[in-house]
Parts: sequence; C-alpha cells; structure tokens
Amino acid sequence: MDLGISGRTALVTAGSKGLGLASAAALAADGANIVLSARGADALAAAERQLRDGGAEVLALPGDVNDPSEPERLVAAAHERFGALDIVVANSAGPPPGRALDVTDEQIVAAVNANLLTSVRLVRAAIGPMRASGWGRICCITSYSVHQPLPGLALSNTARAGLLAWAKTAATDLFGDGITLNLICPGHHATDRMKELGGSGPMGDPADFGRAVAFLCSASAAFITGTTLTVDGGATVGI
Repeated sequence: MDLGISGRTALVTAGSKGLGLASAAALAADGANIVLSARGADALAAAERQLRDGGAEVLALPGDVNDPSEPERLVAAAHERFGALDIVVANSAGPPPGRALDVTDEQIVAAVNANLLTSVRLVRAAIGPMRASGWGRICCITSYSVHQPLPGLALSNTARAGLLAWAKTAATDLFGDGITLNLICPGHHATDRMKELGGSGPMGDPADFGRAVAFLCSASAAFITGTTLTVDGGATVGI
C-alpha cells in the first residue's frame, strides 16, 4: 500500500531505539525524509546508519526533547535541511515506577513535563509550517495505560492520561487546517528496553508497531483524527 508520504519530512523524537526507531524506519521505507532526535549520541549514530543503509535521507540531532527549547530547534533544523516539516511522531521515555500515594510533587511535575508537555511543545512548534502548507500528520506515542492504568506506574498513568485529554481537545482545532492529531498506545513490544526489564508473555513486533504509526501519518488517514489506536495484543480488557 502506497502511504502517499514519499518526499514528506518526518520528525521522530526518542527515535534511536525501540518503538521510536521502528516508527522512523517504517516512515523511511515509504520514502519520507527523517529528522531523528535522541539523547544518546552513540545509539543515535547507529540508528542514523541503519536508516541511511536502507536508502533514507536522514538528519540526526542529539538533544533532550524534554528541554522546553528543543522542539523549536528541531523544527527549525528540519526546515533548514529539507525545506518542510509534514509529520511529527512525538515520543519520549517513561517516568520511573511509583505508587500513587508515594510519589512526590517533584516527581509528578517531571513526569508531566516528559510525557505531556514535551508532546504539547512539539505540536505547537510544528503546526505553523503545517498550517502554511495545509497538510500535517501528528502521532503521539503514549501507552495503553491511558485506557487501563497500570499498577505501580502512577506517574506514567497520570501524565499520559493528561496527554490523551489534551490531544482529543487539540485535534478538533487542527482538523480544519488539514492536520490530524492521533495517539498510538502500545502495550508490551519486544524492544531492547523491554528485554532489559525482563518482560515476559506475548510481545508485539516493533516493526509492526512502526507500520501502524506510518499508516496514521499517511495520506489515506486524512479523516482519522482525535483517536487512540491501541496496539497491545488485547491486553486492555475494558470496552
């Protein structure tokens, strides 16, 4: 299936490993130029080589997307290199575990910054160019915990549920400008991080997850906005 994104430019944050890299690879496979951001320089360089070896045009930018000034820098760099920014895949690492009554104010603020405000800033930085061109796709990678809070992950549950509420509201403001905004909510996938944590049970293929992200960012997904696509192998039990 031709996704209609050949020649488009996509920014993927936290894109050097795991689901971020899988998303970047899927977008690159359909011809998108990739702007890749991550904190770890070595992993970022390896991801850049992988995508280039597959034939993609790649701009790799080390940096911490949780820094409030970083989204504007990434958007400006995308325009300087490729002349446009059409797709944003907002991704960031999750906060540490913690029980709801044990987490501190400081921990909650840090989690909200990393897993809510970071995505909000990326969207705000990107929508100007997207509105000017009349086309844009934004996909925020979050977690299936927005539907089913996970025990012991109070910080993640709180911040990610807030992102869902914000995105549902913002999507209606953007749709008339030709911009879609969706969330994709992974369950357990066979990433290096999940293996390090000793994950067990059924796990999804990151490459399949990446292709789901790419579809939400495709030309054919023009009428899909304000939705959450849960990719968790049926782990969420609620209707």
